[in-house]
Amino acid sequence: MLIALLSIVGGLLLLTAGAEGMVRGTSSLARRLGISPLIIGLTIVAYGTSAPELVVSVQAAMSGAPDIALGNVVGSNISNIGLILGGTALLAPIRAQAQILRLDVPIMIGVSALLGGLLWDQVIGRLNGLVLLSGAVGYTLICIWGSWDESQPVVLNEFEAGVPNHSSLGRALLFSAGGLALLVLGARLLVDGAVTGAEALGLSTTLIGLTVVAVGTSLPELATSLMAALRGQSDLALGNVVGSNIFNVLGILGITASIQPMSATGLSWTDAGVMLAFALATLPLLWTDYTFSRWEGGLLIGGYVAYLTTRVLLVA
Repeated sequence: MLIALLSIVGGLLLLTAGAEGMVRGTSSLARRLGISPLIIGLTIVAYGTSAPELVVSVQAAMSGAPDIALGNVVGSNISNIGLILGGTALLAPIRAQAQILRLDVPIMIGVSALLGGLLWDQVIGRLNGLVLLSGAVGYTLICIWGSWDESQPVVLNEFEAGVPNHSSLGRALLFSAGGLALLVLGARLLVDGAVTGAEALGLSTTLIGLTVVAVGTSLPELATSLMAALRGQSDLALGNVVGSNIFNVLGILGITASIQPMSATGLSWTDAGVMLAFALATLPLLWTDYTFSRWEGGLLIGGYVAYLTTRVLLVA
């Protein structure tokens, strides 16, 4: 059991370092190719925080552990709202822009419902994956178009400051390759440790995926959201969570299923329902003055703790 725990912790550390390194390296290379900071920020940087979930899900599916892959996506979406968004709101009330309420939150609710529908026959095939992946491309294009349409100088300055830059081409290549290598190695350690730990504790791999793996791979989103809140950029914290939830379903699950079709027999309707319920909860909570207050953050965290407790007791 100790080896499994060390494998999980080591895997999470490597995944976090790998995601940071890959984002820095690829962002630098993209800037050298003349790609604008706006496009880099909306693609490489925005999706880079989801790199751990992506690599872990692909690794789990190809290793014959689809329950971990699916549990990772569903569990990450639940923890992103219940734990990360709730915790961020407790730290500082989150003010939402109208666009997030009108466009991004409804899309998040829609893709959550879509995933529930795909789980109906308990199989997510390659065709399902390609459909989801095409949705990820479409959503990215919508984000790019929407950002060009609004306050150009302000938006461009924000992305200019937020996109990493390196003076050396060799250093950028080293960060990119090294980050990717750490992601792959970290994913292998995490999946192996999760499977071994589940067997040692007599727990299902689905539960481990929904909890330990999901929360662990969401650490980049947690760090990004908390730092944004501390800097007074609460709208960025909300956008980070909502965008990540959309990409988890469309991009991560889409890529994973396109590579390796998955059986969803280990995932219960309760899990998919809770994911959709958390997504739906953001709409009425934000509708009050476009703000997540501290008590609403506490409500989200309470709901997340209640879900985890119930989920563990159901298999105890």
